[in-house]
This record gives sequence, structure tokens and C-alpha cells, in this order.
Amino acid sequence: CEKSQQWIQALQLLHEMAVGHVEKDTVIYNAAVSACEKSQQWIQALRVFRDMADSRVQRNTITYNAVISACEKGEQWIQALQLLREMADTSVERNTLT
Repeated sequence: CEKSQQWIQALQLLHEMAVGHVEKDTVIYNAAVSACEKSQQWIQALRVFRDMADSRVQRNTITYNAVISACEKGEQWIQALQLLREMADTSVERNTLT
């Protein structure tokens, strides 16, 4: 889903997993956030990111980089800065992409 930028399919898969009571992990969520980011769907990327917290799935450097990039592509600078601050507050390691 991520490589082909099929963000709609990625979100549909997340929904189907929830309906089928299939456990979603960080990798699954990261793929969905990345698919949204690559398709310039910053609102959807942020929605998936927030759903991770609601589902108590750990967010990592890859997660933050993808959602921050999505916000950057959507020119959501304040949101991107808030995410950087949140990343530091939650002790998620930054890398050269961050």
C-alpha cells in the first residue's frame, strides 16, 4: 500500500482489521501513515497517528517522521512543530530525517 501511494486502500485495510478484531501494530500503522504522507493526505496521516495513541500502539521515529513530513507537505508548520515537541516530550529518538 505504501509504495503505490494507495492511501485509501491503506485506511480501508486498517478499518477491516479493526472490524475483524485483528491486532494492529506499529509497522501496520506506519505503513498507513506513510501512504497518506506520500499522497499528501496530511489530515488522514494525522488521524491515523492519533488513532495509534488511542489504540495504545507505540509510535516510533518512523511514525513521527512520516506524520511530520505529511504536515510539511500540507504546509501545516505549526502542527509539524507541535509534533516535534511531542516527539521530544515522549523521548522518541530523532534521526537525520527529523
